[in-house]
Amino acid sequence: MLKLLRMLKPYRLLVFFVLLFVFLQSLSDLYLPTLLADIVDKGVVKGDNPYIWKIGGLMLFIALLGGLCSIGASFLSAKSSSAFGRDLRSRVFAHVEKYSLHEFDKIGTASLITRTTNDITQVQQVLMMMMRVMVAAPMMCFGGIIMALYKDAHLSLIIIAIVPILALVIFAVVSRGVPLFKVMQVKIDKLNLVLRENLTGMRVIRSFNRAKHEQTRFNDANADLTDTAIKVNRIMASLMPIMMLVLNFASLFIVWFGGLRIEDGHMAVGDLMAFIQYAWQIMFALIFASMMFVMIPRASASATRINEVLHTVPDIHDPAHGGAKRPSVRGELAFHDVSFHYPGAEMPALSGISFAAGPGEVTAIIGGTGSGKSTLINLIPRFYDVSGGRITIGGTDVRELTQEELRSGIGLVPQKAVLFTGTIADNIRFGKTDATDEEVRHAAVVAQAYDFVSEMKDGFDAPIAQGGTNVSGGQKQRLSIARALVRKPSIYLFDDSFSALDFKTDAKLRAALRGETSDATVLIVAQRVSTVMDADRIIVLDDGKVSAIGTHRELLQSSPVYREIVTSQLSEEEIA
Repeated sequence: MLKLLRMLKPYRLLVFFVLLFVFLQSLSDLYLPTLLADIVDKGVVKGDNPYIWKIGGLMLFIALLGGLCSIGASFLSAKSSSAFGRDLRSRVFAHVEKYSLHEFDKIGTASLITRTTNDITQVQQVLMMMMRVMVAAPMMCFGGIIMALYKDAHLSLIIIAIVPILALVIFAVVSRGVPLFKVMQVKIDKLNLVLRENLTGMRVIRSFNRAKHEQTRFNDANADLTDTAIKVNRIMASLMPIMMLVLNFASLFIVWFGGLRIEDGHMAVGDLMAFIQYAWQIMFALIFASMMFVMIPRASASATRINEVLHTVPDIHDPAHGGAKRPSVRGELAFHDVSFHYPGAEMPALSGISFAAGPGEVTAIIGGTGSGKSTLINLIPRFYDVSGGRITIGGTDVRELTQEELRSGIGLVPQKAVLFTGTIADNIRFGKTDATDEEVRHAAVVAQAYDFVSEMKDGFDAPIAQGGTNVSGGQKQRLSIARALVRKPSIYLFDDSFSALDFKTDAKLRAALRGETSDATVLIVAQRVSTVMDADRIIVLDDGKVSAIGTHRELLQSSPVYREIVTSQLSEEEIA
């Protein structure tokens, strides 16, 4: 928690004024009961109306000043805590963007969402309360005790006896609630995970008639969170009734023994009224402190989870010297005895991978399911780093380039086409933010997307729904390809990006790509033989290893694995 509070440094001026306003408000609250006692004893008792007007006017002025300070403190504390939450969310998001896929898998997307929203909100709310209470509560408590002692030292023994009792009550309740707050945040993660899976997988759930099963699954996670929340809130809710019971007994004793002291002539009526006010100020200061004790445990658990995100060091990082000084990522792409293990896996996903792909060449990668095709593609832009060997571009190890420099020269079309909310033009310009309308149109033409885009009502200004749900799978793939083409990179990576296209569109797209990518290195991962058979080089992967490399006709003669794939898809006439 303290580590996060250090981020308040940019707002120290705002925090200073919050504390100043709270201090002035506390002073006014402490001074008002004394003025009330003076009115009762010197004005009302003696019938001195001018004195009543004088002190009453002073009381109104001080009350108005305290009210203005309270408004100022509330406004500035809300402003500074909101700015803190905004900047912390930005910092967490910026740090998460540096994660490799391994960190995403380790923490989980649902948990990252919870930590960026719910956890930061918890810390933000506590911070706002803390700026008000951290000055007001101690000052009202100790100031009230001093003023009570000044009014009547003997009667103050009641307050001095009550304070330790209240402190013990607060400690007993909070010590039971702290572990449950930590459990609650974990169960919120679980609920978000189930909810996210249900929303993203709704089509699958409905197609398999599993809606009732998923409803039960969600209800179980929801009930689990609810039970924990009820348990912790029941514990925390017991704090206020116990404290109010103690406060009311304290008030009863003060009035009882105060009346006896007035009867004996040791105390004035006004002093007793002021003493009661100070006693309530002390008690309410402790109540405010207890509210902080209720909120701090949950915020502390949230702060720990936020710090876990911020302190997670990405496995993939830029070189210490700032990267090789190269104008662009160009040249021959080569794998040198590359191997890769997924974290925690017993067997390597790739081993002994060696090949080279030069500019102007199309290199295709084919193999069975689980042979490591997508893994190989993911190593080039450093979504993962190799476990052994090295990958070079133009003779430079990709680990010697900054991630930004490396990826600026790569156009990736992922296996699962991803579109963002916005227009079609916005999604294509995602590859190049300053692309002209002509460049966007040309990319769409090459990607075979222009025909269906032009048929839409708004053309390139047609909106794309969240996740691209208002376009078909084939249309999403073609828009993803256009997004990579508009970038004009030196390396194109197509990860099974033609699977949703019909054979005619596939052939037309590959023919158009030949002219568009003539100066670039092209790697195509595909399941269809028809997609790869015209490639300059075909790499056959089998169980994470290179089984064979060659052209279509060469592999038909030399590679049993490739021949088996071909015969499973093409007829004898097509093979010939």
